[in-house]
This record gives sequence, structure tokens and C-alpha cells, in this order.
Amino acid sequence: MLNTVLVVLLIVLAVVAAVLAVLYFLGRRLEKKQNEQQAAIAAAAQTASILVIDKKKMKITQAGFPKLVTDQWPKYMRWAKVPVVKAKIGPKIMSLIADEKVFATLPVKTEAKVVVSGIYITQIKSIRGGAVPPPPKKKGLAALAERLRRDRKS
Repeated sequence: MLNTVLVVLLIVLAVVAAVLAVLYFLGRRLEKKQNEQQAAIAAAAQTASILVIDKKKMKITQAGFPKLVTDQWPKYMRWAKVPVVKAKIGPKIMSLIADEKVFATLPVKTEAKVVVSGIYITQIKSIRGGAVPPPPKKKGLAALAERLRRDRKS
């Protein structure tokens, strides 16, 4: 009886150790991939003056991007909502994808200087008529989770 319990526990422990090892190596590979992508985004970054017409969170298939862009998007992400900004850049009206922090602070119907990398808005440099507004305050559980995350980092 005791022998079988011990064998089962050892098997469970071995499976857990194998899963943790796989997750560790997979996480390292994904971290390297993310660092390469961030370097590519930084290399292609340009400052542009845009007039923000509208901003919404919507599915990539409904955002009005060219077929080439939607085909390159991963299949499992096509139904996820992304922050989309419709803006006028020069004479063209374009749909752009914004970083979450940028999306929260970017005011609608104003002119702004932003850092754009392809169709991705990475940063706000300045806004016409004043400083960049702070992001809206979070309430409830979102505020508590943010506070806990901040406390863990420091």
C-alpha cells in the first residue's frame, strides 16, 4: 500500500518537473523572440504628426486593414479585440494599431506627434495644445491588481 502511494507520488513529481522544464525553455525562447521584435520595431520607428479621428477596440478583421495585414495576423488572434486608431497622416486616412498605454492616453479629435513603426503606434511625443494627459485612473479590482504588480517590482 505504502509502496504504491510512493510510486504514484514519484510519477506525479516527475511529470510536474518535466512540465516545468518545458515551460522554462519555451519561456526563454519566447523572450528572445520578443526582444528581437522590439529591436525591429525600434529600428523602423518614425515620428509622425497625426490627427486622431477615432479610436476603438475591435477585431482585426473588422478594423479595415488590408488583406495582407489580416493574413499575417495569427489565426488564434483574429477574434481578439485590439486597440485601433483611425488617424489622418498627411492627406491619407489610415487605421493604426496602438500600444495599450498609448491607446489609453491618446485623445480623440486632436493633433499629436507620435512614434509610428509600420502600422503600430508605440509612443506619444506631444499633443497640440498641451502636455500628454495621464492615463485614466483604474478603479476596483484593476487598481488593486496594478498596485500589487507595482509593489512586486519594487
